[in-house]
Amino acid sequence: MSLDPAVAERLKRTPDGLVCAVVVEHATAEVLMVAWMDDEALERTLTTRQATYYSRSRQRLWVKGETSGHTQHVREVRIDCDGDTLLVRVDQTGPACHTGARTCFDTADRLLLTQD
Repeated sequence: MSLDPAVAERLKRTPDGLVCAVVVEHATAEVLMVAWMDDEALERTLTTRQATYYSRSRQRLWVKGETSGHTQHVREVRIDCDGDTLLVRVDQTGPACHTGARTCFDTADRLLLTQD
């Protein structure tokens, strides 16, 4: 497999070849998580519609839900205007966060903004 050259040309990658992927629930646009993709992960995601990411800690590809069963069926992938971020719209099965929370942003630790 290889990523479509027209898509690959639009992407701006980090020095280690990765692109940030912001993952949202398709039906609600709720932000579920942020992950990283290399070209192979993106190609697999587009081909299989199973969210595939690059784990920086494990230094390998992983399919979301391969061990937990908490899968992501990919409905749409968009490239932002700068080409450095992907928006991945999914149908999430089970929690998205490795902690068991629905989202990785489902926490009491919130930054508060105050008005000047």
